[in-house]
Amino acid sequence: MEQRKRGRKRLGKKKRYHNIMLRFNETEYERLGKICESYDLDISERGVISPLLRRLVLQQEAKEKDRLPDASNLAYHINKIGNNINQLVKIAHHKNLRSPNSDLEREIERTNELLYALIKITMEERTG
Repeated sequence: MEQRKRGRKRLGKKKRYHNIMLRFNETEYERLGKICESYDLDISERGVISPLLRRLVLQQEAKEKDRLPDASNLAYHINKIGNNINQLVKIAHHKNLRSPNSDLEREIERTNELLYALIKITMEERTG
């Protein structure tokens, strides 16, 4: 008669070597408890959460997030704005328009406002 093997089944290539630890606050843990209840599982029971989370995560299709706009295009436009500012300053010095009442200061302030708005939009897109 063949002797029966004892212990766990050998996993072979299915053995899991990578460990990921999750921490939940009270609200998240309660929500996780409700998810477990919807699957008729007891959250306090050992060995219940890992298979559930593994199943929930791995059955989802990975979605590629919207990519950020091309930064080289943004740098190109900022460079062009800088060139325009330099041209305005050169004309102002050439025509000796350095008085505080000059339209050049207002143009530079407006250009700076537009640059700050452009940078703000770019930062919002990266974090959004």
